[in-house]
Amino acid sequence: MNYLSKVMEELQASREINELDLPSRDLSQKFVEEAMNTLFPISARRSKSHCAQEALLVQLETHLKLLLLPIKEKLNESIDDLSKQFMITLPRVYKELLLDAQAIQDFDPAARTLGEVIVSYPGFFAIMVYRLSHELHKAGIPIIPRLMSEYAHSKTGIDIHPGAQIGKSFFIDHGTGVVIGETAIIKNNVKIYQGVTLGALQVKKSLAKKKRHPTVEDNVIIYSSATILGGDTIIGKNSIIGGNVWLTSSVDSNSLVYHTHKIKVRSNIDESNIIDFQI
Repeated sequence: MNYLSKVMEELQASREINELDLPSRDLSQKFVEEAMNTLFPISARRSKSHCAQEALLVQLETHLKLLLLPIKEKLNESIDDLSKQFMITLPRVYKELLLDAQAIQDFDPAARTLGEVIVSYPGFFAIMVYRLSHELHKAGIPIIPRLMSEYAHSKTGIDIHPGAQIGKSFFIDHGTGVVIGETAIIKNNVKIYQGVTLGALQVKKSLAKKKRHPTVEDNVIIYSSATILGGDTIIGKNSIIGGNVWLTSSVDSNSLVYHTHKIKVRSNIDESNIIDFQI
């Protein structure tokens, strides 16, 4: 076992030089799940008892305080103050999430009930995690919002930076491959399909504090695999962006942006040039 002792000593020495105060990734994931169960308790956990509801909130706040403990030196306020501020936001966040869920139900013919949207739609889960992590991000809390957003990313394939600003009644359909950057601004009643990227034109570190991602105004629909880049790019209200569109400049309100497809009907087909696919 001498070799293991040596490995342990070398690791310990390296850790002392490069000490990292990091919150627990596992605890951050539990916090996300606990937040969802607190806001939207399933039937088995739902209770009209005031004590039972308060117990869920106490448990959630305790999880948050444990998450904050390793990074307490990096916080601008005390753990108690920050956790209290977050808990006070929950009624407003809950109302915002109901609007998101309602938008999904209203727009998706496959959505039967609001409950189905809340418990089974990956787009709603990603939006829920965004809205919670965004509150922590606004409070200046480091690392934890990113741990939360990356958990949602791993579960849904939807990558929303906690720093993005997203308005009311937001709808992500299907969702896999959606990327929304840190400085993106999305206003009200926006609908986004799978594979959409709201990204930056450049990734230089010198641009870290500048707006690098697009602004999407009210009532915009962005169809699958559209890519919209740049901090100065604005998609005007009531516009529709078609699938696979690439945009690096602004679009006026009420615009319809799409690719022109060309179909050429062949004649006098040379059968020797036809590929014979066999499966």
